[in-house]
Amino acid sequence: MPSKLCSVAVASAGAYAAVQTFVSPSGLPEVRDQQVASRQLRGAAGPAPTAAAPAGTTALLALGAAGAAATAVKTTRHVAVRSRVVRQAAAVAEKTFTKVPASVKPGVVTGQALVDLLDYAKEKGFAIPGVNIVGTSSINACMEAAKKAGGPIMVTFSKGGGQFIAGKAADNTDDAASIAGTIAGALHVRQVAKLYGVPVILHTDHCQKAWLPWFDALLEASEDYFQKNGEPLFSSHMLDLSEEPLEENIALCKKYLERMAKINLLLEMELGITGGEEDGVDNSDVDSSRLYTQPEEVWQVYEALSSVPNGNFTVAAAFGNVHGVYAPGNVSLKPEILHNTQKYIKEKLGCESDKPVKFVFHGGSGSSQEDIQYAIKAGVIKMNIDTDTQWAFWDGVNQYQKKNVDYLQGQIGNPEGPEKPNKKYYDPRMAMRAGEESMAARLVKAMEDLNCVDVL
Repeated sequence: MPSKLCSVAVASAGAYAAVQTFVSPSGLPEVRDQQVASRQLRGAAGPAPTAAAPAGTTALLALGAAGAAATAVKTTRHVAVRSRVVRQAAAVAEKTFTKVPASVKPGVVTGQALVDLLDYAKEKGFAIPGVNIVGTSSINACMEAAKKAGGPIMVTFSKGGGQFIAGKAADNTDDAASIAGTIAGALHVRQVAKLYGVPVILHTDHCQKAWLPWFDALLEASEDYFQKNGEPLFSSHMLDLSEEPLEENIALCKKYLERMAKINLLLEMELGITGGEEDGVDNSDVDSSRLYTQPEEVWQVYEALSSVPNGNFTVAAAFGNVHGVYAPGNVSLKPEILHNTQKYIKEKLGCESDKPVKFVFHGGSGSSQEDIQYAIKAGVIKMNIDTDTQWAFWDGVNQYQKKNVDYLQGQIGNPEGPEKPNKKYYDPRMAMRAGEESMAARLVKAMEDLNCVDVL
């Protein structure tokens, strides 16, 4: 007759095996391992108990079975909760809009859906804010603003922003951190964008000639993503070769667009120079004549890039744009350049459209609503904004600090008592959330200025 210890061993092994059989499909390694362990345990304990075994053995077996059943119930509940979350996410993903083209869905927009969205913006007279980000907080603030305003948003990664996401202490030899951080940020957007229920454009900002290795690595990431998912990781990329001779600028852009067109990536190119300073690029002292693009230059770009099969592009034509915010009178925007250019190219093409070119407005922070609206009428479909949103995020953090200053002087002790803890006040999420809310509010205001409200 087996001992009580042997009976317990048999009961435990049986219960554990039952749980594993429920949790893991038969044939998986963990099931096979458990079956071997169970056989070894039975061999060490002697023959299995018979129907004449003591009542205690039967009770232990019942207890083991009960434990298995309880675990099975918990597992079933876990699966049910997980399934519910998946269904909720799927419901958001399947959400349809009533105004934009049917190809445009919540989440990251690429390929033909992106082209349809930009054409729709040009037709309806609104522009999408292109916002520079530096981490998940600013990324999420962008999508929060879009959700509140009911419009699309463009999340924009700069080379420096990508490095910051990876961490300033990370090895950035050969742009390794800038590349890894930009890709990591894009994957974050990919994971959460659908949950906000708005179209999101994944874009990268100014890439000058010296930074092409960063650009090339991002293209490789999109090509790899395309092979696995049928669409690129990013929606679009910007090449800023405006400091190079016009012929070289156009030739390089065409070369890259030929590569990008194969995976449905849109190219943004720049003509003329955006003044001021941003992300380590200082054009503060550039000759003012280079801040204004001529219609003939845009036509050369349009003619070259339009010849690329499946090639889609936008043009950041300079009309006095400057990065940063300056006192009134220091910046002279001339959006009439864009109007004249559209008219010039329409005549060259002999087309019916009054706005054959999709223009981009750089250096939007601090611009007057009058200039913004006039530029939109000339076919601007996206306006970059960075300085204003940087300030808004900081201002939110600063106001939080001012409001709660008496609770932020130490871990313990505040106006409510010398032994009162302050953890809930200095929790980094509190100040960061205040920054997100402030930035989102500023972006909603920008979307109002861009007519990008309730357009979905």
